[in-house]
Amino acid sequence: MSGLAGRRVLLTGASGTFGRHLCAAFTAAGARVVGIDRQPGTVAVDRDPGDGEGVPVLGCDLTDPAAVAPTVAAAVDRLGGLDLLVNNAGVGGPAPAELPPDEVVRQQLEVNLLAAWRTTAAALPALEAARGRVVFVASRMALLPLPLAAAYGVSKRALVAYADALRHEVGTHVGVSVVYPSMVASPIHDSTADAGLSLNGVSRPEPVAGVVAAILHAATARRAPRDVATTRRGRLELALARHAPRLADRLVRRTVASRLAAGDLDAAPLAAGMRRRHRAG
Repeated sequence: MSGLAGRRVLLTGASGTFGRHLCAAFTAAGARVVGIDRQPGTVAVDRDPGDGEGVPVLGCDLTDPAAVAPTVAAAVDRLGGLDLLVNNAGVGGPAPAELPPDEVVRQQLEVNLLAAWRTTAAALPALEAARGRVVFVASRMALLPLPLAAAYGVSKRALVAYADALRHEVGTHVGVSVVYPSMVASPIHDSTADAGLSLNGVSRPEPVAGVVAAILHAATARRAPRDVATTRRGRLELALARHAPRLADRLVRRTVASRLAAGDLDAAPLAAGMRRRHRAG
C-alpha cells in the first residue's frame, strides 16, 4: 500500500478527536472513507471548496457482538471492498488496580480490546482479499503503564497482544501495525480529570497531528511497520519500556512519588491508598 488515493478505509471511533482528523486526512489523500461510531451521522471534511460533503458514519455499538458484523459488512459493501481498517475507538477512565473491577473496567476492556477484536474479525475476509492492512491505535500506557489507570493500561496492552497474535496468523496477507500515542487533549481524559487524577506532570501532551501522521505512515509504508511511536520522545519511552523495564518502573515511581509529595493527588478519593502508603513510608 504505497499511497491512499482510491483506497477504501474503514475507521472506528470516527466522530471522536482522532477520528475527525483522520477522516479529513484520509479524504485529503484521496481515500474513500466510511466511519463507525455509536451514533450515525457525517464527519465534515473539505474535499473541495464548497463541496459540503463528508464522511458517512454508520451507527453501531461496538460492544454489541450481534451488531458489529452486519455493520462492518454494510461498510464494506458501501466501499466496494476494504483496503484499510483503523481501530481507533477507545475509552478511558480511572481504575486503581488495588480495587475490584467495576463497570468502568468492564467498559474499557469491551471497547478498547473486544470491540477492536470483533471489528477486525468481521473485516478480515475483505482485507485479505485486498491484501490490505489493519492499524490499531493503542497507547504508550500499553508498555509504560501508570498507576490508578489499570483498566486503560491493561486493555491497551491486551490490544497489543491481540495485534501480535493476529500478525502471526494473517501477516502473510494482511499488514498489522500498532500506533502508540501519548497524551493528547481530548474528552477521553475528562473522567480521569474529574476524579482528581489529571495526567499533567505525568504525561507530556502531544499534538493530534503527530498521531494522525503516525497512522498515515502505518497505512502507507511499503511494508506495514510493527510498532509506530508518534514522537521522538515516544520512541525513547517505548524502547525504555521494552529493553529496560526496571529503569522505566523507577522513573514512573519517582514521578508519582513527587506528585504525592506535592499534594497533587490529595483531592482524589481513588488515590487514598497510595497517599496512605506514601505517608507511612
